[in-house]
Amino acid sequence: MGVENGRRPGGPSRISQWLRGRRPREAGDVADDGSRERLLLAVAAAGLPLAPAAHPSDYSCSCDRVGCPTPGQHPVSFAWQTQSTTDRAQVERWVQNQPEANFITATGMVHDVLDVPIAAGREALERLLGAGIDVGPVAESGGDRMFFFTATRGTPEDEDEWWPCALDCHPETMDEHPGLRWHCRGSYVLLPPSKLPGERSVEWVRGPEHPLPDPLTLLESLTESCAKYAGDSTGVAWPSRG
Repeated sequence: MGVENGRRPGGPSRISQWLRGRRPREAGDVADDGSRERLLLAVAAAGLPLAPAAHPSDYSCSCDRVGCPTPGQHPVSFAWQTQSTTDRAQVERWVQNQPEANFITATGMVHDVLDVPIAAGREALERLLGAGIDVGPVAESGGDRMFFFTATRGTPEDEDEWWPCALDCHPETMDEHPGLRWHCRGSYVLLPPSKLPGERSVEWVRGPEHPLPDPLTLLESLTESCAKYAGDSTGVAWPSRG
């Protein structure tokens, strides 16, 4: 989905108007199988590996775990990292055989995801686009988080190009990063179109057809916005080579 930049004299920018005026997509809006398959195949065509995930069942989860802490928001297989693929035929089989499944994308292979609170993300997105900075795919999740898809810092096969960061976020450390979360090796995020408990969803703001940017071109704006909405910049940790 494109965004047109511009500002009327004395009025808000078109980007700001567009962001405020978007209606959050409800769970029922993502049920169309044809649209769902096209969206997931577009992700695979963009080179982002994906794998099936659980889906909500009322306010619980389709998995067998009693009291699942993240209903509908985790892979169905413990082998999700090796299972993740961009193979079109495999994605088509998954969609056809698992019509209710959500899908995750494994980060740290081709791409990373900078995951921020939605208010901070919307402000940063407006500022970045207004400055003419190339922003890649962006998604909103559940009405409270925004995902910025970027090129990855490196993979296990490219160890010299990978550097640890205090912002690294893995599934088991999500609660430790309430502000900016950096999903890289060993992590994942839900892909649009995914359903969440409570009639919430994950949807694209900017689709996977946009090229992946270097994460460092977005990081400053995202950390500034997160600090503003947190009311305190002391909690922002900048990455450094380790």
